[in-house]
Amino acid sequence: MATRADFTDDEWEAMRKGVTGAGMLVSIGDRDFTDTFGEVGALAKRLSEEREESPSDLMRELASGRASGFGLTASPEEVEAKTLEALRSATATLDAKAPEEAGAYRQLVLDVAESVAGAKGGVKPGETGAIEKIRDALGPG
Repeated sequence: MATRADFTDDEWEAMRKGVTGAGMLVSIGDRDFTDTFGEVGALAKRLSEEREESPSDLMRELASGRASGFGLTASPEEVEAKTLEALRSATATLDAKAPEEAGAYRQLVLDVAESVAGAKGGVKPGETGAIEKIRDALGPG
């Protein structure tokens, strides 16, 4: 089983940014300030569940620690571009270094995205579009 020690700092950062960025990308897919707090809560809850319940040591490690990614001044375009780039990089890294973990990573990212989308009032069209972009960046799994 792979662990944090099997990856460079840049590879680890891309994997973490992909997870948290997926949540952010879905959140900005339908911008509503009142939904933001619920969506952040859904992201935190999903990561907490992963830390406690995942059979994968690597996924538990990815779900732990500080959030990775973007500052408050990041534009929606920056969040989208950097998240999708991080997801492509992370899946390529996992496919090469820890293929047995690639499916679990893809599932974690999609679970985070779907949890955020469903957090407040159901999934909206902009959120659905963001999830499709995330699926495309993750590639076939």
